[in-house]
Amino acid sequence: MAREGVDTTPQTFIGGHRVGGYDDLRRYFHEPVADPAATSYQPVIAVFATALAMALAATWVASGTLATLRAAEWFVAFSMCILAILKLRDLETFSNMFLGYDLLAQRYVRYAYIYPFGEVIAGVLMIAGDPLKWIAIPIAFVIGSIGAVSVFKAVYVDRRELKCACVGGDSKVPLGFISLTENLMMVAMALWMAIR
Repeated sequence: MAREGVDTTPQTFIGGHRVGGYDDLRRYFHEPVADPAATSYQPVIAVFATALAMALAATWVASGTLATLRAAEWFVAFSMCILAILKLRDLETFSNMFLGYDLLAQRYVRYAYIYPFGEVIAGVLMIAGDPLKWIAIPIAFVIGSIGAVSVFKAVYVDRRELKCACVGGDSKVPLGFISLTENLMMVAMALWMAIR
């Protein structure tokens, strides 16, 4: 590393000349190199696929079948919990990104720090079911409604191109349909639990 003046290893050498690291080697062989700033839906796909698998497994254990309304309810609740965990792993970075588009957080900065806790509390209480749903319903409805309005305004009214804070503050997921869906799922789940 000292001799070549590089910060990372391994380094590749071909014919006695340093090519470089992994990306440099791919370029050398005219292979595509991933753009670290490129848009990616991979984190969102991972969250929703995992939440779906968890919901189906829990439903299977609880009722011996996969096709239940409870599976759909658990899918939303598990999704909320996983998304909240991703936000809470770096609350400062999440809140900085969230402040870029959330209308309430822009007026009341502490809300950016409260939001992920509200999401996880509502998700856990939704998993618990009926006894605690009257605590989960208003939390999910309020944060989901504010989030949906904020995303809609930022993306579809103001036409801003932002990254979504939905999977934490370091995502490459664009703010838009996915973020709006996350918030509308919370609102729909709150309404569903209230009328069920």
